[in-house]
Amino acid sequence: MYRSLGGLGGGILTGVTPPPPKPVRGFSKALAQGTKVFLRYPTGGDMAEWVKVREQSEAFLTKWDPTPLGEDYPRPAEEMFYRLMDTADTEHSQRFLICDMAAGRIMGQVSLNQIFRGPFWNCTTGYWIGEEFARRGYMTEALRLCLALAFERLNLHRVEANIIPRNEASRALAKRVGMRYEGTALRYLRINGVWEDHEHWAMTAEEWEERKEVGA
Repeated sequence: MYRSLGGLGGGILTGVTPPPPKPVRGFSKALAQGTKVFLRYPTGGDMAEWVKVREQSEAFLTKWDPTPLGEDYPRPAEEMFYRLMDTADTEHSQRFLICDMAAGRIMGQVSLNQIFRGPFWNCTTGYWIGEEFARRGYMTEALRLCLALAFERLNLHRVEANIIPRNEASRALAKRVGMRYEGTALRYLRINGVWEDHEHWAMTAEEWEERKEVGA
């Protein structure tokens, strides 16, 4: 039977990171905590702030956004938020807000999608961060925390990221957190209205444990 991460008790911490010295908005709902960011599920009260981050970074994000067939694009940010709320905490998807440890600001999102059990125990990860927060180490820590939740709380065996080859920042991120390149799939996913090739990057639970043992 499926159980929400929020109901499993205890969070994921990196190292011996202490809690913030003063109250931080949303921190009491943190599922995973690092030195710069924490992850939590979205709530209805997050809509205005989430929409603002998306709209302010539209040009920065749209070129990498998946485009489902039969849907208008770009979708209104409000509609995207409603979909996030519907799929944030389910058996097949876990989607988290990335919030800064200083004030609890929403900076972006990291997700575990297409969660399969049976003989597979696999999922894909997707992520984005607002342009003003990019290239400052927030996304690296957020993805590591998300991988910790995948392997240590959901007990998955494999997490993969599918990345457009020209997305150098995303490729570097996957490599930084310890994922390895597995190959390229042609015309794999529809992005911004175009069927794009994607590189497969992945990590298994065994590789996650090895990296923990050497302190990576």
